[in-house]
Amino acid sequence: MAKHSRFGKKDGRLVAMRNADYPGGVAVDPVPITENEEVTILYNGLLAKPGVENVYLHYGFGHADAWDDIRELRMEKTDRGYAKRFEVNNSNRLNFCFRDSSGNWDNNKGVNWSFGVHGGKKI
Repeated sequence: MAKHSRFGKKDGRLVAMRNADYPGGVAVDPVPITENEEVTILYNGLLAKPGVENVYLHYGFGHADAWDDIRELRMEKTDRGYAKRFEVNNSNRLNFCFRDSSGNWDNNKGVNWSFGVHGGKKI
């Protein structure tokens, strides 16, 4: 679990993330994202409809138009949306979008979602 969640402890975390109702149906916690720590992404966007079998988090690192280290993870369907927790092992910008098992994409109207990642070093 993230060390500094703005959405509370484990049991109520997804509830609070869902209730935040962010634009595009995406909540990320914690922010700022720290390299070598876990981040949780909750998705309730265009693809999170009844009958959708799977939603995948498609992500990579680097500049918004030149991703590196591209990966895809199947998200867990919860009663709050689709969630995925993973460790961020890269200090470059985290970029992501979503796809469903039918090949439909949600890329935030062509701009994807993008978050800075910091090394966690105190100055």
